[in-house]
Amino acid sequence: MIRNLTMMFALGALAACGGPRGYNPSGSFGSGAILFAQGPLNTACMQSGRKEASTARCGCIQAVADRELSSGYQRLGIKVFQDPHILQEARQSDSSSDNSFWAAWKSFGQTSATLCSAT
Repeated sequence: MIRNLTMMFALGALAACGGPRGYNPSGSFGSGAILFAQGPLNTACMQSGRKEASTARCGCIQAVADRELSSGYQRLGIKVFQDPHILQEARQSDSSSDNSFWAAWKSFGQTSATLCSAT
């Protein structure tokens, strides 16, 4: 059950389904530039085998990661794409570093779901 919930959260961050709206870097929604970047999470996303993974969506997720996650957290994020259970372990851990990663990843997931909804 917990693993399923964790996986759903991770997939929700990837799916970010939405209508035909793009993200405008000025902070508002509407027609404008679409976020895109190349990097480790983009690669992990594309290799994840999830049907929601697309070049545009994975590139957007990487662009948000570049804004919100340290390079170390991005490296941990690669492992999350391979095994979403890592998030559950971090959330339940007593370690301050695991709790910090969980908080950063949760915020990243919410932001990427919002900003990448058009991809």
